[in-house]
Amino acid sequence: MFRHFRSDIQAVFENDPAARSRFEVIFTYSGVHAIWAHRIAHPLYRRGWFTLARIISQVSRFMTGIEIHPGAKIGARLFIDHGMGVVIGETCEIGDDVVIYQGVTLGGTGKEKGKRHPTIGNNVVIGSGAKVLGSFQVGDYSNIGSNAVVLREVPMNSTVVGNPGRVVKRNGERVGDRLDHTQLPDPVIEMFRTMQKEIDELKSELKQLREPVAGGETRK
Repeated sequence: MFRHFRSDIQAVFENDPAARSRFEVIFTYSGVHAIWAHRIAHPLYRRGWFTLARIISQVSRFMTGIEIHPGAKIGARLFIDHGMGVVIGETCEIGDDVVIYQGVTLGGTGKEKGKRHPTIGNNVVIGSGAKVLGSFQVGDYSNIGSNAVVLREVPMNSTVVGNPGRVVKRNGERVGDRLDHTQLPDPVIEMFRTMQKEIDELKSELKQLREPVAGGETRK
C-alpha cells in the first residue's frame, strides 16, 4: 500500500507541471486524497467490511468531490486532475498510468448484476466531462476526448470524440507523451466542412451555366 502511495505522488509530478513540492501534493491535491482513501477502503471491501468501506468512500467524497466506489479496482499511478465530479463505479477496473480529468463518469447503463462498469486499460487519458458507460474495454494508450459519451469498446491506441463516441484516430502517430485533450478533431464539424465545400462547388457550376454566351443567350 505504501509503495502505491509513493507512486501516486510521483504520478502527480509526471502529469502536472504546477506541482512544486511533495508537501504541496500531499496536503492540497484532492485527487491524491481520494485515491489514498480508496486504497484503504478497497481491501476492507474485499474482506467483507462493506459498510466501513462505504463510510470511508463517502467521507472521501464529501471532502474531495470525487466518488470512487470501494469495490473498484485501481492500478498504479492513477492521476485525477482537478477531480471535482469524478465518479467511478463498483465494478470498474482501471489499469496503470491512467489520467482522469474533472467531471468524468465511469459508470453503468442499467440495473444489471455482475460486471456493469468499464475496464480502462493502461496509459489511457480521459478528458473533462467524458462519460464511459457500460461493461466493455477501453484499450491501452487510448484517448477519450472532453465531453465524449462512450458506449462501446474502444480499440487500443485510439482517439474517441463526440456523442455518441466515435473513433477518429487509431494506430496513428502519437505526438508527445500525452494528447492535448482540448485539441481533438470533431467528426461532425469535419462533415459540415465537407458539405459546405460541395455546396460552394455546385454554386460555382450553376454560376458558369448562367453566364451569357455569344449572341446574348445563356448556357443551358
